[in-house]
Amino acid sequence: MDAPMIQLSGVSKGYGGVQAVRDLRLSIKSGAFVALVGGSGSGKTTTLKMINGLILADSGDIRIEGAPIAAVEPHRLRRRIGYVFQEVGLFPHMTVAENIAITQTLERVPPAERAARVDELLDLVSLPRDFGGRSPSALSGGQRQRVGVARALAARPRLMLMDEPFGALDPVTRDNLGGEYRRLHDQLGLTTVMVTHDMTEAILLADTIVVMAGGAARAQGSPAELAASADPEVRALIDTPRRQADRVKAALLGQGAA
Repeated sequence: MDAPMIQLSGVSKGYGGVQAVRDLRLSIKSGAFVALVGGSGSGKTTTLKMINGLILADSGDIRIEGAPIAAVEPHRLRRRIGYVFQEVGLFPHMTVAENIAITQTLERVPPAERAARVDELLDLVSLPRDFGGRSPSALSGGQRQRVGVARALAARPRLMLMDEPFGALDPVTRDNLGGEYRRLHDQLGLTTVMVTHDMTEAILLADTIVVMAGGAARAQGSPAELAASADPEVRALIDTPRRQADRVKAALLGQGAA
């Protein structure tokens, strides 16, 4: 039987006496799309950073494909994992192409091979190839985020970590990019772990939702399973999009009647 893509066993992390993550146990199979949801301070981003080796756990064990991450040099680990976050973090002094190819440049991949991969990735994220010569400052927010996704995919990772990747975008762009990324996830056979505060986004994109509270996994399951949870707070969280939709519908009807 294949090992899970990600296995966290009894993982804890504290900052100055405050437990950000406590005794966290998660098993994420290869090919899954998992959303981590929960209030601010529930440990979502800390969990993502520990998986990526950006933060060291105080205790517990983290494994990727059965191998402990502690046995891999941090920079080697991070080059095997795609990482996308809200601020994108493109290097302003580099062109779009140079940003996308940064990992391959560090790995001394030949220039012709890097250029071919950049074109392939621009196609993959639906950006014209001539964007490769542009500065990140010349792009819209949605275009910069597409470049961020392309950069994360450059080294052909099997695992993608995403921290509020579309949170700074307008609602229409956010919805479009979310759907496009889900198609890429399926097309490339990725495993994705995404932190989001948007329950609609989590329900529409993820196969499995992990509800975090107090640094631990309070509940885990498909949207349908969590909607039937015996925990009223979990059910209320999953039901948020429906309640919002009902209020929007009522407001629109009220405006129409006026």
